[in-house]
Amino acid sequence: MQQNINSDKVMQNLMASWRSSGLKQKLIFTFAIIALFRFGAQLPIYGINSSIFQALASGNNLIGFLDMFSGGALGKVSIFALGIGPFITSSIIMQLLAVVIPSLERAQKEDGEAGRRKIQQLTRVFTVFLALFQSFVFAFALLKITNALLTGVNPVMFFVGSMFSLTAGAVIVMWLAELITEKGVGNGASLLIFVGIIAGIPQYCSRTAQLVSQSSMYQIGLLGLIVIFLFTIVFIIILHEAARKVPIVSARRQVGNKIYGGQNTNIPFKLNPGGVMPIIFAIAILLFPATIVGLIDKMDLNIQNIYVAKLLEGLTSLFNAGSLSYYIIYFVLIVTLTFFYASIIPSMQPKEIANNLKKYGSAIPGVKIGKPTADKLNEILTRITLIGALALGIIAMIPTVATKVTNITTFQGIGATSLIILVGVALDFINQIKTHMLAKNYESFLQQ
Repeated sequence: MQQNINSDKVMQNLMASWRSSGLKQKLIFTFAIIALFRFGAQLPIYGINSSIFQALASGNNLIGFLDMFSGGALGKVSIFALGIGPFITSSIIMQLLAVVIPSLERAQKEDGEAGRRKIQQLTRVFTVFLALFQSFVFAFALLKITNALLTGVNPVMFFVGSMFSLTAGAVIVMWLAELITEKGVGNGASLLIFVGIIAGIPQYCSRTAQLVSQSSMYQIGLLGLIVIFLFTIVFIIILHEAARKVPIVSARRQVGNKIYGGQNTNIPFKLNPGGVMPIIFAIAILLFPATIVGLIDKMDLNIQNIYVAKLLEGLTSLFNAGSLSYYIIYFVLIVTLTFFYASIIPSMQPKEIANNLKKYGSAIPGVKIGKPTADKLNEILTRITLIGALALGIIAMIPTVATKVTNITTFQGIGATSLIILVGVALDFINQIKTHMLAKNYESFLQQ
C-alpha cells in the first residue's frame, strides 16, 4: 500500500516537473528541428540522376561512409548532401587557431560572452568558405560521372546551381544545429549526426537479413557480432561515466559569528572529457582529404604525369576506409584530439584550478598550494587523459575487428565510429535532461 502511494507521488512529481520546467517545449522544439533536417535530406538537387550516384555510393566504401553520416542525403544528392561536415571542420579550425593566436585565445577565455560570439561568427564565415570549396569539388565530380545528369540539363547551369544549393544547404544545417544547441536539448551538431546514423539502420538491417538467410555460418557470425556490440556498448558507457575524484580539503575561516569551510570534498575529472567530440573531429579531419581524393579518383581525369598519378594512387590507398593505414591514422587522431579537446576545456586547466583553490583556501592533501598543486593536477590530468584517449581509440577498433572476423560486413556502417557516437550522444542527451530537471529543484525526485 505504501509502495503504491510512493509510486503515485513519483508520477505526480514527474508530471509537475514536466509541466513547469520548460523541458517539454525544448524537446518539442528539438524534434521539430530534427524533422525539418530529415525533410531537407530528401530534397534532391535539380537535374541530377540520383540513381546513378546511389549505385556508386553502394559500391564505394568512402562515399558510403560519408552517406551514413549525412543520413542518406549524400546518396540522394540532396541539398543537405554536405551535411554538418563543413561546420564541424570550421569549428576544429577555429579551436586550433584559438590556441596559436593570442587575440582569439583572449577572446575565448577572457572576453566572456562577447568573445564567444566573435569566435562563433568567425566559425560561420569559415563554414561558408569550406562549403563553397566542397560543393565546387562535389559538383565538378558529378559532371565527370557518366549519365549523372538528366537529359536536357545544361551542365554549366547545373554546376553553378548545385554549388549554391549545396552551400546554402550546409549553412542551413549549421543554423539548425545552432538552434538545437541554443533553444533545444543537447549538442545540435552531435544530434544531427546521431539522427543521420539512426536513419540508416533500417537499411543495414535489411541487407543483413538478406545476407544471413544465405548460410547458417552467417547467422552464427551475426550472433557473435551482436554480442560484441553489446559488450562494446557497456565499455563505452563505463568510459563515458568514469571519473577520477581528486580529494580537496578546505581550511576553516570565521566570518562574523559563522565558520565556513573545514569540509572535505573532491573534484571529479572525467576519464573521457571530450565525450564523442574527438571521434567526430577525427572523422571530419580524416574524411576531408579522403573525400577529395576519392572524388578525383572517380572523375577519370586521365592524368598524364606519372608522379601525380602515383601520388593520387598512394593517397587513395592511404585514406581508403577499411584499410590498415586508415585505421592507424584514425586511432592516432582520436588520441591526439582527446588531448587537444581536454586542453581547451575550462574545467581541466591545472593553473586556473590551482589559483581558484588558493583563492578559497582549499588544497589537495599533502600538496602545497600554488605551483605544486598545478603540477600535481597536470600530472593527474595527463594520466587520466592518456588512459581515456587510448581506451577510446581501442574501443573504436573493436567492432571493426569483429566485423572482419565474422564476415558480417553489412553492419559495418554502424560499427566502430557510429556505435560510439550513438551511445555517447544518447548519454549526453539524457544527462542534459537530468541537469535541466535538477536546475528546477527536482533533485530529490530524480534520486528516488
